[in-house]
Amino acid sequence: MKNFGQSVRTAALAALSISAFNSFADNAPAVYDRGTAKASFKRPASVSYPADNQSTPERVALGKALFFEPRLSRANTVSCATCHNPAFSWGDGLPKGVGHSHKELGRRTPTVLNTAFCDLLFWDGRAESLEEQALGPIASAGEMNMPLPEMIEKVKSICGYKPMFEAAYPGQGITAKVVGKAIATFERTVVSAPAPFDKWIEGNESAIPESAKRGFDLFNAKANCVKCHSGWNFSDSGFHDIGVADADPGRGKLLPQLESMQHAFKTPTLRNVDHRGPYLHDGSEKSLEDVVAFYNLGGKARRPSLAAEIKPLNLTAAETKDLCDFMATLTSHDSSVTIPVLPR
Repeated sequence: MKNFGQSVRTAALAALSISAFNSFADNAPAVYDRGTAKASFKRPASVSYPADNQSTPERVALGKALFFEPRLSRANTVSCATCHNPAFSWGDGLPKGVGHSHKELGRRTPTVLNTAFCDLLFWDGRAESLEEQALGPIASAGEMNMPLPEMIEKVKSICGYKPMFEAAYPGQGITAKVVGKAIATFERTVVSAPAPFDKWIEGNESAIPESAKRGFDLFNAKANCVKCHSGWNFSDSGFHDIGVADADPGRGKLLPQLESMQHAFKTPTLRNVDHRGPYLHDGSEKSLEDVVAFYNLGGKARRPSLAAEIKPLNLTAAETKDLCDFMATLTSHDSSVTIPVLPR
């Protein structure tokens, strides 16, 4: 029965990846129209929550405390916020993450921003929900290095947490599942505010400069960035090999039978992107200009899994500037985040 369950899970993951890949291939309209393109980036009205984990103020407060809680790590020095720092647009500003014992990890830290709208989490999509994702770094030996049973005993030993758990999840106790639910509830509040771009698509023509408008046209036409960076969050939530020259198999490790998933990584959001360098899953590009140059070359690695749409773009220096000017309009002025006083 265990093998059957694993086969079903693998088949489901493959189906999700194939669906995202097909969407990637069919996303852009045959004829570009600025008005139609603008409409496709309209912000959603609200965040959706799972039926068994609806948001309440008590759940957000508990999740926020746990997100900033270094005692969830073995060394008592690493919290979720250590790597997902609001000062760095919920990343860490490093080419690659740093985990337990200050050891460098294999990939750049992805942002938590707008993950409420993501289907699969981590660069390789190995978590199917924020609740699942929240527990992964805690238990990972390379990150917070705290086995979940030990983490729960540690939290139980902190007297101040007991009333917070009871207020947030009455009768559910202090368990790993509840910890994951609470952190996920807080993470779903981490949503970028309306940016100048949003004002522009709502009709304010003076909200962004003319260079950014030209950049938007390039984004949707000649540069074809919209193939992956679609929708209000500027991500198709899919996985693509964009030609990064490293040996990391990405999603291919989970789906070895799919050639298209080899070296494929999740499309990151472009919201607040100019606050979140360096870029790509390996942190190999320092600036947005470098990223555009990378795509202008058609990537740096040639292999069978390379997405068909990754090819030289023939952008001029002026067009590169316009694209970067457009991406700068996606940055919002978000509310400051206060660090909570943790229970004793």
